[in-house]
Amino acid sequence: MNPLTILLVIAAYFVLLFMISYLAGRKADNAGFFSGNRSSNWLLVAMSTIGAAISGVTFVSVPGMVATSGWAYMQMVLGFTVGQIIIAYVLIPLYYKLNLTSIYQYLQQRFGMSTYKSGAWLFFVSKMLGASVRLFVVGEVLQLLVFGPLGIPFWVNAIFTVLIVYLCTFKGGVKSLIWTDLLKTCCLILSVALCIYFVLREGVNIDGWNTNDMTRTFFFDNPKEGTYFWKQFLAGIFLVIATTGLDQDLMQRTLSCKNPRESQKNLIVGAMMQIVVIGLFLFLGFLLYSYANQSGIALPMDELGNVKGDSVFPFLASGSYFPMVVGVLFFIGFIAAAYSAAGGALTALTTSFTIDILNKKQEGDQVQLARTRTLVHIGMAILMVICIYVIYLLNNDSVIQTVYKVASYTYGPLLGMFCFGIFTKKQVYDRWIPVVVILAPVITWVLDVNSVEWFNGYVFSHERLIFNALFTCLGMMCLIKKNHR
Repeated sequence: MNPLTILLVIAAYFVLLFMISYLAGRKADNAGFFSGNRSSNWLLVAMSTIGAAISGVTFVSVPGMVATSGWAYMQMVLGFTVGQIIIAYVLIPLYYKLNLTSIYQYLQQRFGMSTYKSGAWLFFVSKMLGASVRLFVVGEVLQLLVFGPLGIPFWVNAIFTVLIVYLCTFKGGVKSLIWTDLLKTCCLILSVALCIYFVLREGVNIDGWNTNDMTRTFFFDNPKEGTYFWKQFLAGIFLVIATTGLDQDLMQRTLSCKNPRESQKNLIVGAMMQIVVIGLFLFLGFLLYSYANQSGIALPMDELGNVKGDSVFPFLASGSYFPMVVGVLFFIGFIAAAYSAAGGALTALTTSFTIDILNKKQEGDQVQLARTRTLVHIGMAILMVICIYVIYLLNNDSVIQTVYKVASYTYGPLLGMFCFGIFTKKQVYDRWIPVVVILAPVITWVLDVNSVEWFNGYVFSHERLIFNALFTCLGMMCLIKKNHR
């Protein structure tokens, strides 16, 4: 595909996106920006959350991982489903009972200001890093296929990428996100389904696909491996509780439903839909690798001679191997996934920074609140551009993986603080909580880097988050106030 074709596809998609964003958010006030006026339809929220939960990185990574780990990722997705049910029946009633705009306000009511600020800053760091890396991946693809051939430098690309996200959310916030993410989810599912159709039409041989190593789903044989079922399944449960139930981004959509009952239906239906969507991605990955093997196509390799899984889908879709419509569908789905996640992140960062860190109250002066919200929204967009450009300057795989790992570490203490607050009635010495949320990730990191040597070859995976939460709970137990009523 040439750069002009890609630009036309992107332009057509964003024209439609801006129209929906404008119509949905043109009358939004502060309550509409922060909570959607608590009037969103639960089914629309469930469908829009699919697009929000799947980023551009996921869009290319899930099909690419099939060659090395089969469908092992589905074990984690099953854990996601259990985690969504726990969120629906444990956290949702609590959030509605307390009538929270930012979910981290719970920590203030339960423990105090230091715990509250610790939770808000943990979310801020993890979401800013995660969103910046995701948008960097989008920028890299656009730079390679559009901006680079046109001689446009990456910093312009970064500004353009974030500006699009800002324009889609600056007016309506959550009220706009529900509808724009609905469009993105439809584009995402349609693009993957049609790619499967066109790849199958090329005559890929799928005989015996259910016995192929690339479609193996359950791994019970080696507890030391990262693909072991119980590691993946349990990690999926805790990961979705932390990154969805304790994440202002995704909870902001869920809490825009009219009541707890509708929020619960949204979460459970969304979890079931996610199993289907991830299944489509994994099946597409199997088809792409099978097609490349049967056709003798040399896939992109890294320095060690291994196939670069993240490059397989874009490499085959944008090449001349399939009809051009496959390339068009890939870019529509990729852009939809990438900008959906980024739009929600920017809105959530604006909400959390305004409410949690600047201590602005939604019940206060609405004109002043709107002015502050607008300035924070602009500031978050500028900071995101800077983060993307810094990642670009330091660009190598280890930097990106480190950023993701740091982000995963920050959700563990959040999970620990919420678990301690919900499942105990103890009060703690609030001023020492920042020390706990720093020490817990440090201890987990020490165990992580030495696990192979200390634990007979054991390799840490997503259970880092569980250990972070556990150490946070243990630290809070050491800070329990004596003789507290």
